[in-house]
Amino acid sequence: MYDLAVMWDWLAFSVRWLHVITAIAWIGSSFYFIALDLGLNRDIDGPADGEEWQVHGGGFYHIQKYLVAPERMPEHLTWFKWESYATWLSGAALLAIVYWAGAELYLIDPNKADLALWQAIGISAGSLALGWVIYDALCKSPLGERPTVLMLLLFVLLTAMAWGYDQVFTGRAALLHLGAFTATIMTANVFLIIMPNQRIVVADLKAGRKPDAKYGKIAKLRSTHNNYLTLPVIFLMLSNHYPLAFATQWNWLIASLVFLTGVTIRHWFNTRHARGGSPYWTWPVTIILVLLMAWLSTEPDLDPAAEAAVPAGATRFMEHDAFPQVADSVIGRCSMCHAAEPVWPGIRWAPKGVMLETEAQIARHAREIYLQSGVSHAMPPANLTWMEQSERDAIAAWFEEAR
Repeated sequence: MYDLAVMWDWLAFSVRWLHVITAIAWIGSSFYFIALDLGLNRDIDGPADGEEWQVHGGGFYHIQKYLVAPERMPEHLTWFKWESYATWLSGAALLAIVYWAGAELYLIDPNKADLALWQAIGISAGSLALGWVIYDALCKSPLGERPTVLMLLLFVLLTAMAWGYDQVFTGRAALLHLGAFTATIMTANVFLIIMPNQRIVVADLKAGRKPDAKYGKIAKLRSTHNNYLTLPVIFLMLSNHYPLAFATQWNWLIASLVFLTGVTIRHWFNTRHARGGSPYWTWPVTIILVLLMAWLSTEPDLDPAAEAAVPAGATRFMEHDAFPQVADSVIGRCSMCHAAEPVWPGIRWAPKGVMLETEAQIARHAREIYLQSGVSHAMPPANLTWMEQSERDAIAAWFEEAR
């Protein structure tokens, strides 16, 4: 019979794999079309707005862009949409698997907000929907005609959400949710604005009507937002692997600065693609922002009360007869790295923010210890602390009997 914890971890791994694959497809097509659009040769005769000759895989491609559409709509038209939809759907599934099913460990921080499970999940899901409603209202307001002001307001909204999430959830969940919040806006832009507008244009052309140029203008605004939000979303999705980003006092400010970094990086590439020169000023600004984030990360966010607390569902692991033996093994083999002040050379922060110095901490992370050191040999890395097989067997038996 397959172990439930092992199968659940494989489910999370599989969905994460799918999420990464679809995200690569979405980001790749998005970056490609931005670069293509900005780099078109517009010094041509004819109805086309621009053209580009490209070479790839031994073949040559002649690409032409029409500002609205060609005189005759082709029978076959490729729509780029499922990359976005599949990325969001797989990400939502991963959020549910990791943070909703594992809310007690990864989502809820009772020292910030003592939430019931349903309350935490409600805030998690509801905030994503609320973010789209606020953003969409801003875009449809008169501010839609002032894109720079709109971008500044969007930055303020994202900063406020970064701070708000950190007041409610664990630091790890706060940054992940900010990424999901932003990704929801991006996918909703595709699903609710860009695609419907493109369908209206296509329908008008097929019916012999002249499309209203406003639909293209609206879609362009949302597409530009998506372009500048992509890099920060990737950072936030990766942040849960790095305590220097999420387990610090200023994690919400670090997350906010990431959005500015995304703007400077994308501005460099967008300007280059458009053959508009080289805005070298973006380099020192980006470096300064990264150094500022690194400096802010040196302030840890360690709450002694939080570390001493034992989730209600984890008490059974401490009450098991084998717990003293397991705790001795874990503290002896793992705490030199998984500590508030690691002593292993080169490690300044506990990997993934997981500390295993006390019995309460060991009980809280029982499932991870079981998967990393009981049924696999992932930890300690390269078995540098010489964990014996008998110790691994004891960890596995302890978890399986106590759960």
